[in-house]
Amino acid sequence: MLFLVAALMLLGVVLGTVAHAPLTFTAVAAAVIAVWLGVFALRERHGRRRHPSAH
Repeated sequence: MLFLVAALMLLGVVLGTVAHAPLTFTAVAAAVIAVWLGVFALRERHGRRRHPSAH
């Protein structure tokens, strides 16, 4: 997942509008997105353990 964030950030720097933003802003935004995705992944993992599916 973190690899995906890094790849998207690199793609944005090379091709997108992120190239016009300061590098510090880009790094902070990438860190915020990485933390958000990490929290989401942990919540999904713990949610599936507590409530097994009926399938």
